[in-house]
Amino acid sequence: MTIALCALVLLFAGHAYAHGDAVHAAKPFDVAKVEQTPFGRAGDPKAVSRTVRVTMGDTMRFTPSALTVKRGETVRFVVRNEGKLLHEMILGTSDELARHAQMMRKFPDMEHDDPHMVHVKPGHTGDLVWTFNRAGEFRFACLVPGHFEAGMAGTIKVQ
Repeated sequence: MTIALCALVLLFAGHAYAHGDAVHAAKPFDVAKVEQTPFGRAGDPKAVSRTVRVTMGDTMRFTPSALTVKRGETVRFVVRNEGKLLHEMILGTSDELARHAQMMRKFPDMEHDDPHMVHVKPGHTGDLVWTFNRAGEFRFACLVPGHFEAGMAGTIKVQ
């Protein structure tokens, strides 16, 4: 068990973001490093077809909390944290988000900065660009420990 726990910690240690106060610049888009996920892939900022503004706050809610996008659409999410706590918006499937939330409870300072997530300090705004190239119903959530459990999640229907 100890070896598995150490391996899990090392897996996330190489990433560039901790849930602390650090601020990290967005990485430049590199199509060669784009990975397909069940819910889409990182989007090219030059190919954005729509911008969606999302607010989040200490009420543990996103506004809007439900979105519909077209399959193939590249969306820029402009995510504003109107609260006094750190919040994030992470895209995924229901199962993936539930697993990630469980891991965040065990390792709240886990480092990561995958293209399907944006961490936003209080009073700040962050961007996330995503191409929804798979049809289905997906989720977004704040996985800061306790936030997801308080209902800080939403849905994205890709048609």
